[in-house]
Amino acid sequence: MTPVTVASELAQLLRLERFRRLFTVRVVSQSADGLFQVGLATLFFFSPERQTSAGQVAVAFAVLLAPFTIVGPWAGVLLDRWRRRQVLVVANVVRAVVCGAIVVVMVATPPGEPLGASVYVLALATLSVNRFLLSALSAGLPRVVAGPLLLTANSLTPTLGAVAAGVGAAGGLVLGLALPEGRATDAGSVAVSAVAMAVAAALALRLRADELGPERGAVGAPAGVQLRRVGRDLADGARHLADRRTPGQALLAMALGRFLFGLALVASILVSRQILADPADTTAGLSTFALVAAVTGVGFGLAVVLTPVLSPAIGPQRWIAACLGLGAVAQVLLVPEPTLVLVCAAGGLLGLSSQAAKIAVDTVVHRDTADEFRGRAFALYDVLYNAALMGAAALAALLLPDDGHAPALMVAVGVAYAVGAVLMATRAAREAH
Repeated sequence: MTPVTVASELAQLLRLERFRRLFTVRVVSQSADGLFQVGLATLFFFSPERQTSAGQVAVAFAVLLAPFTIVGPWAGVLLDRWRRRQVLVVANVVRAVVCGAIVVVMVATPPGEPLGASVYVLALATLSVNRFLLSALSAGLPRVVAGPLLLTANSLTPTLGAVAAGVGAAGGLVLGLALPEGRATDAGSVAVSAVAMAVAAALALRLRADELGPERGAVGAPAGVQLRRVGRDLADGARHLADRRTPGQALLAMALGRFLFGLALVASILVSRQILADPADTTAGLSTFALVAAVTGVGFGLAVVLTPVLSPAIGPQRWIAACLGLGAVAQVLLVPEPTLVLVCAAGGLLGLSSQAAKIAVDTVVHRDTADEFRGRAFALYDVLYNAALMGAAALAALLLPDDGHAPALMVAVGVAYAVGAVLMATRAAREAH
């Protein structure tokens, strides 16, 4: 598969009206995510009143991710029963309303006073709904794209969605520079993100109510009946993935990569604030981390170019193994004393490694999971995705110093990447059962 072929298939995808409509919803939704997350990053990690430590970063990750990790499977069962187009509309409306409430709390809190627990609760609600929304987008993709174009669609939509989130984050940073320092900066980014979420809800209405499926399931069944079936259906979904082998193994590889990526992410937050910038200058720390994140985004972009060419040539399982191997190489750069060049280079390689592997995992799960289980599959995907990051943050709190530089830990992470690569290359199934 040559780059010319990839470009041709991308052009074919963009000519598909139903794909364009779903893709537009994703791009606008994830742009809003970027804006929202910049506000949270500033508030939780780079605000002047906070002296960020590894433990505080871990607490922030736990507060933001733990509830969704717990409720995710329940959402997956409902995704196999509710019309996914309706999920896109309602989820974006809910996110817009909750973001508006966060803005009200920020503006109403007097300067210098800490924000109450309500902001954490509201942020949790927004990010939880966001994961639910992304699961619906992924589960609906095979309903608007079929055949060999699905691999290109899997490469295009998540990666350009991540690029859209990066653009939104960059817009949030620019907005922060234009606004006076303080709560107005955070509130401004969150307010604009609420508007973008409302626009995404309106764009989702261009899809027909039943266009994204599910094909079968108890759509419209009473909520009580649906919830009583959750445990049984979730167990059935997990057994289906395990029995098929390839999607279950792909999800485990994704979880390993995400866990190891999470350790590097926490370290980069701390290094950006404590070593690469003056710890007292939170604006400089945020700008440094934004640069590292931007280079990581470039790695995401390279993944969309390389994966459709190399994954079909060697097979998705071997491609996932190669990506884990690249992660091991990236970790070597984090062992010496941190410099901006080394941290950015590691970020770019880890961005390429993690996103390229994710594209291949998405493809395997889409291809080898029956439609009636697909919602549960991607809800489990998100649970593993978030639980791995939360576990990484917890381990980082125990093992990372407050400046984020731990050579021995980075060596251990590199070894874990390498072991995962070897196992995926030599032991993983190549075809579903």
